[in-house]
Amino acid sequence: MTINITARSTTVRDPFRQSLDKKLSKLDRFFEDEATANVTVSNQNGRETVEVTIKAGGMVFRSEKTTGDRLDSLDVVVDALFRQIVKNKTKLEKRLRKTAFDPSYQDDFIGAEPSYEIAKTKKFPVRPMDVEEAILQMNLIGHSFYMFRNSDIDEICVVYKRKNGDYGVLEPELE
Repeated sequence: MTINITARSTTVRDPFRQSLDKKLSKLDRFFEDEATANVTVSNQNGRETVEVTIKAGGMVFRSEKTTGDRLDSLDVVVDALFRQIVKNKTKLEKRLRKTAFDPSYQDDFIGAEPSYEIAKTKKFPVRPMDVEEAILQMNLIGHSFYMFRNSDIDEICVVYKRKNGDYGVLEPELE
């Protein structure tokens, strides 16, 4: 796995790099060699934020945590990534390494596997509109996301409200 580290308002020292390599190497068994981990470390007002995004085989795994200590944030992020991968293992087994889910690897990270039940299915017409109109529609119905057909690219997209109050758009990308 290739690891790219970005530091914002801080410096990344060798002990943290070594700890990062050691912890991310636990996730290496799930991915082929083309996997890339982008790690962003930032410091704001004494709070350390570690964000890890792993891209491999058309899949994206992401986790972020802010605590008072950078290593604590890293521990939580790696645990969360591990749980994401294991939780979705039945869907991912076709794309990941064949030996990735060997029971001997599943140590203290794993709890009971969750079951997923669909509580409601909703169908609605998806009409063409621009992003601004989709944001307006989302705000009018009081949701945090809204699916629409983007009239600029003629694709189904999703507009959503981010935690910081900004808006984002999810657009499909062909591989």
